[in-house]
Amino acid sequence: MKTENVVFVGGPLDGRTLPVLTGPTGQPPKQYKVPVPAATGETLLVYNREPLLRPGSRLGMPRGWRYVYDPEGLVVRRRWPWQFRPKEA
Repeated sequence: MKTENVVFVGGPLDGRTLPVLTGPTGQPPKQYKVPVPAATGETLLVYNREPLLRPGSRLGMPRGWRYVYDPEGLVVRRRWPWQFRPKEA
């Protein structure tokens, strides 16, 4: 498996660069979840992937990725296009 060094922005991991496993397309996962043990139970820190745009890139293509802390901690689940979605009234 390949890894990519990714910068974390915000939250407890602010400013750290950690190696993250990449998928078959060569990109890290869209969300990075960090479980933190606590006395009351386990807390889940959620970081969302964003493109790292560097000045001077001609095509505007991302040359890397960074993870930005999500204080609300919303975990986005994958939605398949063929699944039925209930209609709201």
